[in-house]
Amino acid sequence: MSNTSRIAKNTLALYFRQILIMLVSLYTVRVVLNTLGADDYGIYNVVAGVVVLFSFVNNAMAASVQRFLNFYLGKNDTEKTRNVYSASLVIHGIICLIFVALAETFGLWFVNAKLNIPVERNSAAFWCYQAAVITTLANIMRVPYNAVIIAYEKMSFFAGLSIVEAVLKLVVVFLLKITPLDKLIFYSFLLAAVSFIILAVYKFYCNRNFEIAHYKKVQDKGLGKELVSFSGWSLFGAVANVANTQGTNIVLNIFTNVVVNAAMGIANQVNAAVYSFVSNFQTAFNPQLVKSYAAGEKEEFQRLVSRSAKFSFYLLWLIVLPVYANCDFLLSLWLKNVPQYSVGFVRLVLIFPLIESLNGPLWISIQATGKIRAYQIIIGMINILNLPLSVAAFCLGANPYWILYIRIALNCFAFAIRVLLSRKYFALSARLFLRGSVLIPVLIAAVSAFATFLCGKLISGSLPQFFATCAVSAVASGTLIFFVGMKAAERNIVIEKFRRGRK
Repeated sequence: MSNTSRIAKNTLALYFRQILIMLVSLYTVRVVLNTLGADDYGIYNVVAGVVVLFSFVNNAMAASVQRFLNFYLGKNDTEKTRNVYSASLVIHGIICLIFVALAETFGLWFVNAKLNIPVERNSAAFWCYQAAVITTLANIMRVPYNAVIIAYEKMSFFAGLSIVEAVLKLVVVFLLKITPLDKLIFYSFLLAAVSFIILAVYKFYCNRNFEIAHYKKVQDKGLGKELVSFSGWSLFGAVANVANTQGTNIVLNIFTNVVVNAAMGIANQVNAAVYSFVSNFQTAFNPQLVKSYAAGEKEEFQRLVSRSAKFSFYLLWLIVLPVYANCDFLLSLWLKNVPQYSVGFVRLVLIFPLIESLNGPLWISIQATGKIRAYQIIIGMINILNLPLSVAAFCLGANPYWILYIRIALNCFAFAIRVLLSRKYFALSARLFLRGSVLIPVLIAAVSAFATFLCGKLISGSLPQFFATCAVSAVASGTLIFFVGMKAAERNIVIEKFRRGRK
C-alpha cells in the first residue's frame, strides 16, 4: 500500500472515531455539568489539573518512545524496535513510582492548602484527587502500547478502542444520574475504572498481535540511556507545556473561583473536540514523516511536512469558522446553564488549534532529526512565560480573558521560532513553507470568515443563522481552498478521487 493510500485509510478510520467520540463527549459534558453543578464541575477540572501537572515526565517519555519506535521501524530493525518497547515498559514503571511520590506529597498539600475550594466540598475534592491519581497511573502505563499501535499504523483498532472508551464513559454518565452516592466522588472513581479497563485491552491486543510487544530483558544498556536522554531534553518542554495548559487553570482558581474554572473546562472540552479532528489527520501523517526521514527520502519528507501543515489548517478551518460564528447559540443549545465567561473562553481557545495545526508537522519533523535540545529549551521558555505573565496581568487587575490573550500571542511567536529551527535542522524552505502553508490558508480564512459573518448579520434568528452560516462557510472556504489553496496536481487528485467515489 502506498504512503498516500495508507494515510488516507488511517485518516478515515480516525475521523469516523472522532465523530462518534465528539458526539458522546458533548453529551456527557452537558449531563455531567448539569448533574454535578458548576461548582463541583469546576472542582473536578482544577483538581484533575493539579494531577496532570505531575505527569510531565510521562509526557516527555511518550514523545521519545513514539519517535524511536517509528525511527527503527523505518530502518526495518526489528531487534532495536523490540528493545525500545521493553525499555519503555521499565521506564514507565519507574515513572509511575515517581508520579505517586510527587502526587501524594506536594500535590496533596497544594490541593488542601492553596486551591480555592468551598469548605464543605474539601472531603469530596480529596477523593476526587485520589481517583485522578489512579486514572493517571493507568494512562502512564498505556503509553508504550499506544505507541506500538500508532507506529504500526493500526489506526482501525486505535479508533475502535477509543470508541469503546467513549461508550464506557457514556455508561458512567447514566450511572451518575441515578446513584445515591456523592456524585463527584462516584464520577471520579468510575472514570478511573474505565482507564484500567482500556489499559488491559491495549496490553492484550499488543501482546497478541505484535512480535515486538513482549517484554524481555534489554541487553543494550545504551538504548535505555538514549531514550531517557532524548526525553530529558523533552522534559523541559513537557513541563512548560503542562504549566501552560493546566497551570493557567490553577492560576484562574487562585485569582477567581471554581465557576470560572467550570467555564474554562467547557472551553477546553470544545477545544479538544475541535482539535482532535486535525490531530487525527496528523496522527496518520506522523509515522510516515519519521519513517521517510529515517529512510533518507528527503523530497518525500519535505513534501509531507508542507502538505500535512496546509491540509491540517484547511480541515480545521471548515469546523472552527461556523462554531466561532455561532458560539452563543451552540453553547445555549448544548448546555442548559452556561457558566459566565464560557462564550468568550470558547471563542479564544478555538484560535489555539488553528496555530497548532501548522505547528504539529514542524515539531514532529524536528523530533525525527533527533536534534531537540535547543528546540525544547527555546519553545519551553516561550510556553512557560504564560504563567508569570498571567499572574502579572491578574495582579494589575486584568479580566480572565487575558490569560488566553497572552497564550495566543506566545503561540504565534513559538510558531515563528519553529519555522526558523526547521530551516536549520532539515533545510526547510521557509519562504515556500510560509507562502504555501501559512499565508494562503490565512488569506482563505480571512475571506471566508468575512463572507460568513456578513451572512450571519443578514439573517435574524439563531437557528436560521446557524444553518445559513454553516452553508456559506462551507461554500466560501471550500471554493477558496480548492481553487486557491491547492496546486494543480492536488486538485487533479481530488477530482480523480471524486470520480472513483461516484463509480
